[in-house]
Amino acid sequence: MMKHTLNGAGIALGIALMFACNQGQKSQEAANTPDAVAANVDSTVSPTQDYFDYANGGWIKRNPIPPEYNSWGIGNLVKEEIYKRLLTINEQAVANPNDAISKKIAAFWKSAMDSAKINAEGIQPIEPLLKEIDAATSVEQLIQVAARNNAAISSPFFLYIGQDAKNSEVMAVQFYQGGLGLPNRDYYFNTDARTANIRNLYPGHIARMLQFTGMDSAAAKNAAKQVFDLETNLAKSSRKLEALRDPEANYHKMAVNELGKLANNINWAEYLQLQGITKFADTVIVGQPEFFTAVSKAVKTEPLDTWKNYFKWNLINSAAAKLSDTIATADFEFYTKLIGGQDKQKPRWKRVLDAEEEYLGEALGQLFVKEFFNATAKKRYENLVEDIRTALKERIEKLDWMSDSTKQKALYKLSKITKKVGYPDKWKDFSAMEIKDQSYFANAVAGRKWWHKYNIDKLGKPVDRTEWDMSPQTYNAYYNPSNNEIVLPAGIFTVPGKRDEELDDAIVYGYAGASTIGHEITHGFDDEGRQFDANGNLKSWWTKEDEKKFNDRAAVMVKQFDGYVVVDSLHINGKATLGENIADLGGILLGWDAFKKTEQYKKGVSIAGYTPSQRYFMGYALGWLGHTKKESLAKRVLTDVHSPAKFRVNGPFSDVDAFYEVYGVKPGDGMYRPDSLRVRIW
Repeated sequence: MMKHTLNGAGIALGIALMFACNQGQKSQEAANTPDAVAANVDSTVSPTQDYFDYANGGWIKRNPIPPEYNSWGIGNLVKEEIYKRLLTINEQAVANPNDAISKKIAAFWKSAMDSAKINAEGIQPIEPLLKEIDAATSVEQLIQVAARNNAAISSPFFLYIGQDAKNSEVMAVQFYQGGLGLPNRDYYFNTDARTANIRNLYPGHIARMLQFTGMDSAAAKNAAKQVFDLETNLAKSSRKLEALRDPEANYHKMAVNELGKLANNINWAEYLQLQGITKFADTVIVGQPEFFTAVSKAVKTEPLDTWKNYFKWNLINSAAAKLSDTIATADFEFYTKLIGGQDKQKPRWKRVLDAEEEYLGEALGQLFVKEFFNATAKKRYENLVEDIRTALKERIEKLDWMSDSTKQKALYKLSKITKKVGYPDKWKDFSAMEIKDQSYFANAVAGRKWWHKYNIDKLGKPVDRTEWDMSPQTYNAYYNPSNNEIVLPAGIFTVPGKRDEELDDAIVYGYAGASTIGHEITHGFDDEGRQFDANGNLKSWWTKEDEKKFNDRAAVMVKQFDGYVVVDSLHINGKATLGENIADLGGILLGWDAFKKTEQYKKGVSIAGYTPSQRYFMGYALGWLGHTKKESLAKRVLTDVHSPAKFRVNGPFSDVDAFYEVYGVKPGDGMYRPDSLRVRIW
């Protein structure tokens, strides 16, 4: 994934198992488990017709989605294992809090697991904030309340601290559109039946939640309409998902007083000061100027009561999961069940671990890697990064559409990509995070406050390029264009039920080399990442002719993915998903080039009835093993820059010549695309 940090913590959420773990099995037990890819095959499906269903369909048929999930696949299998290990860490911390990290983990765990106390408190934890909102006598004061209590009440826009896209050595204050209670602006305007139903039910949900704050049903219904109308107004000035992927179009650097001219009904100097930004903020970077003008206009034109209701809704909406079961369940039923398709809540202990990851993920990681990390596996994947880097180097050198001058800059950028594998060399210091014996909500706020200050404190200091924005146990990875780096947490390489040394190179090069390492490296050269230079600055380094040739080739991929129907009448958004689709295709090509140099490929010995070449493609498909409910698929089409799993396999495979050769794909087959329509970029 391409890194886009907009939250206060600045960390990606997700939990997964370290790749070096024994998965809870003894060596002999693990050796007796089914082959990692052969066991998943559905032999009733031809690989030339639907490769995803062929490679993963057998597993999908045997593994229905549990009611407490909206999807079920390899990521969940990994997470289930890590849940158990993190549960043990928390229980040990409670039993024996022998250091500062263990004490914080124990305090957070106990406050979050004490459901009797949480239910008895009800709305009490947020009552002081509700009173602050009620006491405001102007919209300006309400904005001040939100700024002062930024760890609990969000403003109708995002503020975050990040590297200046055009000067990556400097941390900058950045503003981005936000403020919507539905997943994104399309939910306010799309006319398909599923989205329209969600939009129609949304005001009722707002009213239900506002009643928890003490409003009677009639007042809550009226307030909900005000909130919905205000959000709809803000949504009109919000950019669409695909428009947010253009880094140049979403970069507007200006002095703070210029921001005042852009949106003159907010005292921005005061707002920044209340956020704790008292220096190093002469300039700010605004992503979408028109949105801030719309907010400013609404501050002037919308009544005070409307804004009070908006902030009350905002507060309880963000706090719901940390409050009583009655409130948390209402939140679940709208967002997770209706929109996401998940029938049943996860048990409390898993929800608590998910929340704990947000605030204390790296602290948990410190304890985690002490027990569950293998240096041999770390070295294997560090070497694999270099194999993939070499594969891209060779591809760039052979490109027939790129000029020599752009090639040299591309090769230089490639050589400068930093790899981070496994876990950080330097850990964050969480000693000032005030997690203690207090309410669950208060501990969550304490965690957010710490992260907010941590990020604010970066202003005026040299950029720390050693920092990680994911914990070691995360089942994910990212490319950060401002640092020109790929970050590969240990968890992303895990194959459930198998120790690393039990995996043959074909699987590893497909699963880790293609779907992760090659994917992330290619992000440095996708439609967005290619606009950043070797030092991480948004700066053109392409000739105009080469840029046009790239865009023409990328347009072929946009058209290809626009044609895929996911659920109901919803198509993939080819422009919004372009970067991820390019990275998927690039990863497959790079992994294949690197795999062809291995002894396993050269010897050609079959395992479990499959050739090394077949196992490579099966290994890549393993990375997307799983299935998803229709409700969640519909949400992802509207909000996610990644294509659904099935199309992350079938889509790029149909563009790979080697896939045609290995499986004998012919015209008329479901996986076939004419040579003239196949995507040719890297």
